[in-house]
Amino acid sequence: MASSSHSLSSLRVVRVFVPFALGYFLSYAFRVGNAIIGTDLTVDLGLDAASLGLLTSAYFLPFAIFQLPLGLLLDRFGPRRTEAALLTVAAAGAFLFASAHSLAGLVAGRALIGLGVSACLMGAFKAYVMWFPANRLPVINGAQMAIGGLGALAATRPIEILLQFMSWRDIFLLAGAMALVVAIILWIIVPPDPDTTTDPTPQTLGSRGLWQVLSDRRFFSIAPLTAITSGTMMAIQGLWATAWLMDVAELDRASAANVLAAMTGALIAGYLVIGKITEALSIRGITTMTTAVVVMSIGLLPQVVIVAGITHAASVTWMAYGFLSSATILTYAGLAQQFPKALAGRVITAQNVCTFLCAFLAQAGLGLIINQWPAINGGYLDNGYRLGFGLMLALQIIALSWYLIARRGPLPKSLTLR
Repeated sequence: MASSSHSLSSLRVVRVFVPFALGYFLSYAFRVGNAIIGTDLTVDLGLDAASLGLLTSAYFLPFAIFQLPLGLLLDRFGPRRTEAALLTVAAAGAFLFASAHSLAGLVAGRALIGLGVSACLMGAFKAYVMWFPANRLPVINGAQMAIGGLGALAATRPIEILLQFMSWRDIFLLAGAMALVVAIILWIIVPPDPDTTTDPTPQTLGSRGLWQVLSDRRFFSIAPLTAITSGTMMAIQGLWATAWLMDVAELDRASAANVLAAMTGALIAGYLVIGKITEALSIRGITTMTTAVVVMSIGLLPQVVIVAGITHAASVTWMAYGFLSSATILTYAGLAQQFPKALAGRVITAQNVCTFLCAFLAQAGLGLIINQWPAINGGYLDNGYRLGFGLMLALQIIALSWYLIARRGPLPKSLTLR
């Protein structure tokens, strides 16, 4: 396979796209899994909403903290070696989670899982920047996100069905074994990085290239909007959507799992449909970033309905939220296209730091807020959901306003790697 070739050949899709897509499938399944097993964890360990929120959000904090060094690792050692090595850490975390009998043990296992899958999306994006032409990135990245959405889908109704035949501990043992298999697939099947993009030059977090990214107006204008919008979605989809459906909409767990599955299916469709629309609009001169911001703005509407506590046609509302939320991923492709390829790893991981820190704070913070209004017959009152979800909606509106203000002004100077 010639490194100079940029065609979307079948061989390239099989050897590059499929292995990285498998990694992200597993990553997303890990992220969302607690939404269904949350009830079992609560019963087995006697957790309240605050503890459950802390436990589930433990995935996001090490994930976020590791993003900046991850960007340097991806640029220096390449996505194949970096992601394969980290997935072995995820496997260890899954095994620890499955065997833990205390909140501390579960948090430690969940944190290792988050660290281990921290390269599954960014590593793929870095690989796609190296292997595929820029004009196809919205479609390729959209397909990547769709596969991840299938991982989230696998962690909804299918997990609820599996819980009838095995324990949540058995499920995590199986997931750990799958992580090891995907690591081996990445190491063996993915070809060496093209164009010798692996950078042997030692770099630090204070390198000029990273500082140029963080201080560039193109980055800091969109970063808050992407982080808050995507982080809110991850926090809610990964735990609190199911809780809202059970406590506010008064559905049983099976029905709530079905709605969550429908929401995830809409998210998958959004990645594919909006990716194709973005590609078509780009031919007409409409940028990827413009399309992303417009769709993200429309995505505020179903959140207004949810905050208002309107439960009529809840599945439609949550599906609309999932479909429109898929647009956040477009900002990654939009940013990567505006910076040199040598900085691609640092650009996308710097954005991901913001996103996953927001997801951690949102998921844990929502637990603290919801926990203030326990219901007499179990579960929680809608007051906490309204306040928590409403706060995250307000932050998104503020971030959108910041983007509209900060993006104005003279174009930034082109970046060079020094």
